Parts: sequence; structure tokens; C-alpha cells
Amino acid sequence: MRLDHVVIAVSDWARSNAFYRDVVGAEIVRRGDGYAYRFGEQQLNVHGPGLSPGLRATLRVVPGNSDLCMVWPGTVEEAVAHLAAHGVPVIAGPGPREGGRGTGASVYFRDPDGSLLEFIAYPPAR
Repeated sequence: MRLDHVVIAVSDWARSNAFYRDVVGAEIVRRGDGYAYRFGEQQLNVHGPGLSPGLRATLRVVPGNSDLCMVWPGTVEEAVAHLAAHGVPVIAGPGPREGGRGTGASVYFRDPDGSLLEFIAYPPAR
């Protein structure tokens, strides 16, 4: 079993689409009147301005209340440099963290709405 998708909310389509494409590396996928952010076979479905999602959790997902971690394909130092190149401040780290694959090194930052994001880098497989 693995996750297929989760839902986040954004307050500005253009700003968030650019951030998730350029900083986080998502493929932007059109979904009806909105978008999704795809990472290989995983996806973030996005609730945003002008959408009225049908089924949803009891408490509505709102911009800024998500906490997500993505696997960075290189070193944590490369992740920090990538964020700096895009003008995204690091708010914690880098430092050791436990993730789905065990111990890695990670760095925390925020998306334009304030959601907490994390890049985690794992040591190369032996």
C-alpha cells in the first residue's frame, strides 16, 4: 500500500502553481477548473480560488494548514542551495530527521500560503 494523493489548499493559483513547479518540482496538471501537482506517480490535489470541492474532510482544508515532506533526489546541501536560488528561506535545518525510508537529512521551508514543507535527502542505497 502507498499514498496516491493528498489534498492541499492555496489562495492564488498563479503564485502557487509557479512555486510548486519551480521550487518543489511538480508537474502542473489541469483538473477541471483547477489544478493538481504531480510528482511521478504521486499527486497533490489542490483546492483553490473558485472551486467548490464536492466530497471533503469534515474540517475543510484551508491555505496554510498543510505539512508535507518530499524526498529530495540529491544531498540536503543541494536542497538548501536550490531553495536559496529561488529566494525561499530555510526555517529549520538542515538536520537529521526520521522519514519513511529511515534517517535522512532534511530542511524546512514554507509555501506562499504558509504551509510547512520539507525536503528530505536519504543516503545513497548500498
